[in-house]
Amino acid sequence: MNKKTTDRINASSKHVIEAAGNAILYGGIIVYPTDTLYGFGVDARNETAIKRLNKIKGRTAPISVIAPNSSTVLSWADITYEDWEMVKQYLRGSTTIILPVKKGIVHPSIMGEDGTLGIRIPAHSFGPILCDKLGFPITTTSVNRSGQDPFNNPDEIIAEFDGEFDLLIDDGSLPQSSGSTIYKLEKSKLKVIRS
Repeated sequence: MNKKTTDRINASSKHVIEAAGNAILYGGIIVYPTDTLYGFGVDARNETAIKRLNKIKGRTAPISVIAPNSSTVLSWADITYEDWEMVKQYLRGSTTIILPVKKGIVHPSIMGEDGTLGIRIPAHSFGPILCDKLGFPITTTSVNRSGQDPFNNPDEIIAEFDGEFDLLIDDGSLPQSSGSTIYKLEKSKLKVIRS
């Protein structure tokens, strides 16, 4: 039996959102571009897809998600209006904010033990547009195995992970980046977790 190979589609293809959405809806794993790194994306509510992603990465830890816009984040968050007024100033581009969220937004296995979830709205339009079309969050976690540097070149991603995920959204090589800055909302203050 032939080994399964990963499908690849150009990020500028007019069918790219439809192809990525179908892969996610069928429980698949995509690799897609953000404003910092390529990310592994699965339906953030799908336990089976999350387990498959964790197996590729070789770890189990909280996983951040993409949101389409700030009003959606507000609908997920379990915070005061005053805290939201502060949070929304930071919630853009290469920033992830860990917030308490309502039950049922994502599968509990990707949340922190304190009921929190890392959320970001990348400046790259692909993830937010896809989430808007799907109507639910998708994961965003760097394309690497635990302890490795992130891969940011589509050919290298295929060479390392071919057959382990389902669809690569190819937007060319991205500039090297250490990923997003991570803040956590604690006692109405934003604490830097990773800069």
